[in-house]
Amino acid sequence: HVQLVESGGGSVQPGGSLRLSCTPSLNRGCMAWFRQAPGKPRVGVAAIEKYGTTKYEDAAKGRFTISQDNAKNIIYLQMNSLTPDDTAMYYCAADFTLCTLKVAAGTSDLGYWGQGTQVTVS
Repeated sequence: HVQLVESGGGSVQPGGSLRLSCTPSLNRGCMAWFRQAPGKPRVGVAAIEKYGTTKYEDAAKGRFTISQDNAKNIIYLQMNSLTPDDTAMYYCAADFTLCTLKVAAGTSDLGYWGQGTQVTVS
């Protein structure tokens, strides 16, 4: 049974920073972070392929950084300059390949998902 465990969410003031972490139980090919605000669809924020290629949603460019520690099998989402518009449930997702293309295409068709971690900016 595949599990993705997220951590690092919380409440922060506008302009603040948070770092989300995700530890998958599978030897994944690629991973991504999605977010879903109340009443809105789930959207991709950032994705990273196993060998380091990344893709960001336009609103995340320049503020968010996705990274991975392959030795520890953890991915991170460093979020800076947060605004109330960033308030959402953030989900970690994984698949064997093509995470960056899926985020670019606006699809959430990834195979494995975490339970989510809440980020509130106010």
